[in-house]
Amino acid sequence: MKSMGLQTAKKIGRGLLADLVGGALYAAGVYSFASAAEFAPGGIAGLAVILNHFTKLPIGICTLAFNVPLILLCFKTLGRGFFLRSLCTMGISTILLDLVFPLLPVYHGDGLMAAIFAGALSGAGLALIYAHDSSTGGTDFLILSLRKKKPHLSIGTISLVTDGVVILLGGVAFGRIDAVLQGIVMTVVSTTIIDKITYRFTAGQLAIIITDCGDAIAREIGTQIERGVTAVKAVGTYTGAPRQMLLCACSRAEAYRIRSIAYTQDRNALVTLCPFDAAYGLGFQEPPKEA
Repeated sequence: MKSMGLQTAKKIGRGLLADLVGGALYAAGVYSFASAAEFAPGGIAGLAVILNHFTKLPIGICTLAFNVPLILLCFKTLGRGFFLRSLCTMGISTILLDLVFPLLPVYHGDGLMAAIFAGALSGAGLALIYAHDSSTGGTDFLILSLRKKKPHLSIGTISLVTDGVVILLGGVAFGRIDAVLQGIVMTVVSTTIIDKITYRFTAGQLAIIITDCGDAIAREIGTQIERGVTAVKAVGTYTGAPRQMLLCACSRAEAYRIRSIAYTQDRNALVTLCPFDAAYGLGFQEPPKEA
């Protein structure tokens, strides 16, 4: 029981740290770069920036107001736990946007640089938040709801589509075609960063080894890397000779060690390394609850 309590406390601590760091990066991108350069990022944040431009209402408060109907729409799909974690993230992000970053200097330099840094900072922040199973609300709820139903879809691609309308509205609101172009640049940079970082947490390699020394290679992989190996009987269709096919899911760093182990044991082995976006099960991510 004590061990479980400690694990829970560590998990909560990691989540809060992700909220603080991710929220700070996100707020810097939206407030210090996008809003200061007068262009709208995509999604609810973009709508909040537009409303702030006309009314001077705080961006964080505007974001919370826009979130209410989306929360009601997506609550059942995303579940109570995710909803509560997201409320915490939204609260921290609102405080950072409305109380902390207004006290800090903002960027008033080159518009292209503003868009690039806005995208890089907000994308890194959102990726960190997503990786800890939370969100900043807004179109995040719609995006992650779609991911629940269609997990093969890219978060970045969905974001790109949902952000388009808001970016165009930003161009109208600020009265500059440059505002549309800046919004596009920010969104492209942000979605690229989100995909790269998000899949880095879960991506890996599937090592496929065709060999005559399967037992020795599997034993060394288990000893040196502590990864399980699945052995499958195979036959070379050209020679008709029996072979062994080993399958081992691993991280990218481990894949090259596995390749080295295979060729140390069998110089004639065929080693194929196939990248994957995510793996579920023992030694990897827990299977999705809805599975």
